[in-house]
Amino acid sequence: MSKLNGTPIVLGIDPGLTRCGIGVVRGPAVAPELVAYDCVRTAPDLTLPQRLDALYTQISAIIATYTPDIVAIEQVLFSVNVRTAMATGQAAGVVMLAAAKAGLAVATYTPTEVKLSVTGSGRADKDAMMRLVAQQFKLATPPKPADAADALAIALTHLARARRDERVPNDAKKVVQDAERNAKQVSQAGWENHPLVRAQTTPNGPR
Repeated sequence: MSKLNGTPIVLGIDPGLTRCGIGVVRGPAVAPELVAYDCVRTAPDLTLPQRLDALYTQISAIIATYTPDIVAIEQVLFSVNVRTAMATGQAAGVVMLAAAKAGLAVATYTPTEVKLSVTGSGRADKDAMMRLVAQQFKLATPPKPADAADALAIALTHLARARRDERVPNDAKKVVQDAERNAKQVSQAGWENHPLVRAQTTPNGPR
């Protein structure tokens, strides 16, 4: 993976087919530096395959230009607007493909995680987040368009999450990982398959 001046570079992406926000940030999390931001657009008069191809080409070019260490994408959630949700999901898939082709890992974050990381509140509105992104980078005005500001917020979220993970001792990490794995197992196979429940109910298990 490439590094610029020995610090990690994160490419934040706010996926979208019509507008795809791009934000490039150089770490560390305690003093992030703004490298670039932009908004990639595809023409609505093109067919869907053509728009996806255009998006892939532009994202690939951005990756080649800034050589990030990782790509951070806002996770696509369900929306009342099915067409919008589908287009956003397709755009996110294209970004992931471009990252995979470049040999880069991908991290995804929910909108709530991004808001919480940048503003301290998972319920913050877009204006508050844009103002705090501008403040983080000491900009006179928030980055425009909003898609670009969102992409920068996603990149900041990844830097903050990576810094937090580095500071967590290995044994604590294992406890969290075990808890997450057990919770996933319960959700997929029922509470009776949780390791602790099995230990209480098997003939040789503790009583």
